[in-house]
Amino acid sequence: MSLSMYQSSVSIFVPMLMNLKSLLEKAAAHCEGKKIDPAVLPTSRLFPDMFPLSRQVQIATDHAKGCAARLAGLEPPAYEDSEKTLADLIARVQKTIDYVNTFKPAQIDGSEERNIELKIGSHELKYIGHVYLLRFVLPNFYFHVTTAYNILRHNGVELGKGDFLNNLLK
Repeated sequence: MSLSMYQSSVSIFVPMLMNLKSLLEKAAAHCEGKKIDPAVLPTSRLFPDMFPLSRQVQIATDHAKGCAARLAGLEPPAYEDSEKTLADLIARVQKTIDYVNTFKPAQIDGSEERNIELKIGSHELKYIGHVYLLRFVLPNFYFHVTTAYNILRHNGVELGKGDFLNNLLK
């Protein structure tokens, strides 16, 4: 049995984004329960030279929507990156889930050799589909979701490994 590009992308992004949304919802409940201003957590960081929670979520969602679109030969939608609250971040994750869920296996399967070109800052990156997914997108996606989880844990939100993995185990 072989593993398809769709199974290796969309089938990973959606449950992990659902987990990320759940983490953010738990953070919102934590803020409400502890009477913490919900605008505090989106600006929280693990270390001064790291991106804050809001940017971690933005980058994770950008990787998911960008990968699905590029593997399907489409231009990914642009999001404004203007989220300031946990509710804004939750809405962004849900918007990304909804978008990624629009893709069907036939749109992505067979994209292993598709040429993928993207520009990040002043860098122009060129990949073929399977290298883009496996060596660029997935490591970056997991890094930013994990960092978001760690920022929330660091700030006292009661989360565990089960919260991180929940929808992947179903």
